[in-house]
Amino acid sequence: MKVKSKKVYDAPRFKNIREVLGNSVKLYPDSTAFILKEKKENEVTYKNITFTQLQEEVNSLGTALISLGLKGKRTAIISPNRYEWCVSYLAILNGVGIAVPLDKSLPEEELIGSLERSKADAVIFDKKYEETMKKLQKENDTLKYYICMDGEGENSISYTELVKKGKKELEEGNTKYLDAEIDENAMSIILFTSGTTSNAKAVMLSHKNIAENIYALNSIVKIYPTDVSLAFLPFHHTFGSTGFLFFASNGAATAFCDGIRYIPQNLKEYKVSIFVCVPLLLESMYKKINLEIAKQGKTKIVNMAKTFTNATLKLGIDIRKKVFKPIINQLGGYIRLAVSGAAAIDKNVVKGFNALGIRIIQGYGLTETSPVLIAENDRYTRLGSVGIPLVNVDVEIDNPNEKGIGEIKAKGPNVMLGYYENEEATKEVLKDGWFYTGDLGYIDKDGFVFITGRKKNVIVLKNGKNIYPEEIEKKLDKLPYIAESMVFGYPKEDDLMVSAKIVYQKEYIEEKYPQLSKDEIKDMIWKDVKEINQSMPNYKHIKKIVITDEPMIKTTTQKVKRHEEMKKILEEENEN
Repeated sequence: MKVKSKKVYDAPRFKNIREVLGNSVKLYPDSTAFILKEKKENEVTYKNITFTQLQEEVNSLGTALISLGLKGKRTAIISPNRYEWCVSYLAILNGVGIAVPLDKSLPEEELIGSLERSKADAVIFDKKYEETMKKLQKENDTLKYYICMDGEGENSISYTELVKKGKKELEEGNTKYLDAEIDENAMSIILFTSGTTSNAKAVMLSHKNIAENIYALNSIVKIYPTDVSLAFLPFHHTFGSTGFLFFASNGAATAFCDGIRYIPQNLKEYKVSIFVCVPLLLESMYKKINLEIAKQGKTKIVNMAKTFTNATLKLGIDIRKKVFKPIINQLGGYIRLAVSGAAAIDKNVVKGFNALGIRIIQGYGLTETSPVLIAENDRYTRLGSVGIPLVNVDVEIDNPNEKGIGEIKAKGPNVMLGYYENEEATKEVLKDGWFYTGDLGYIDKDGFVFITGRKKNVIVLKNGKNIYPEEIEKKLDKLPYIAESMVFGYPKEDDLMVSAKIVYQKEYIEEKYPQLSKDEIKDMIWKDVKEINQSMPNYKHIKKIVITDEPMIKTTTQKVKRHEEMKKILEEENEN
């Protein structure tokens, strides 16, 4: 079945990223583009950067980078999310050359490997990577320029001084950067997918890929110039970098997250109205809210209030924000929209937040699709689905089984150019104009897409039965004490045994069941697992569990690294 979306709003269409920024400067010159927090001793101050100031700094840095001889060359960026990352990214793309955003959490060896594989000529970095850069300077003869975001270092150039230099050159009439032509169809971004240096694929994206995705997002979701987004997702992922450009295209401001522990504080201090994150975080936040309500003995009252506000909502009266103000205040008090991507989110969490007056929109995409392919929008939502295809995207299910489940494939202007220097891998996923996602799903009669799992994660039993781990994980994760779970096939003789690794919340268990030993905790979990088994066919029953209170190994978008977890489980089993 093939399905195509319809736009909800008229939206401007941009040819390239320079036009995106230029349009924002034209429409919102004095609006805040970024909110910066500055700490001096014990004093915290806030500084607003307008769209005009942002473009001036982008133009200054771009001019200086061209003067260094980087026109048409590759420049890597490595740092946590920060303002200088955004300026560097825009400066490189909007007239200099090719941007290579790198994962800030990569081990040193993999970071060096990625820089070598990308053939970068320069790197712009945060000072925390200074020692790695010193090591690189001794070993790498490709990198010509090391630019530090935090001042001049040993053998590195100061980012701030570069901006000053570029500004002076602009004032003296240097227009090489401003006059630079942009080929919107050429490779402009090299992004590494999650994985080690040896197997991470380098995705090639163009200006058109990103600009078309921004257009499509603006066609389905209304963002206001008064909105403030909290940059939580790392910018080296397209969901993070395309995200801040999407918000900027609407004149909205971006603030920077201080870390997962500080999210409640950041939501409040920046008056955040839009929060883009991963399902695991929203699910965790919702669990904490419910635990706090239960702790205060108010579960019954809150549930009655939800019933009442739902009834008034049907009459066209929305009083949710007023009724649930104390709860919403725990999330900063201003949040109106949360966008969840990277994996499916628990339906009860979506319903729960919506009942409080906080809208949850789900989306689906990949690095290879710049990133969004499918999303819920301001008109069309359906619990459990990831929405409908974007306005400029075609989606089909390849080779569906009797339940309509098959591999999701898509085509559209946001699909990558291919994998850098990896023709074989490109041919595996790009066939006859279609991109094969590797994800399994189905499309219902109304065109809503449902994700059932990852093709490579499917457990295939000897009797031919297929088990989608994600389906069982959703059931496990509903248990209040479970932080996360991973269902896998444990090798047993010549077949696989359905098994689960369960990470329980230590604080919850200690508070609720302080008397339980580790063996007793496992017995309690087994009892609940057996109840879940009763809700499923025999071949899906979990027959082995591994329990721990240690978080699983994850990517920077909080996806469990199943292969590494499996390796760890098997190693621990062999040791015992």
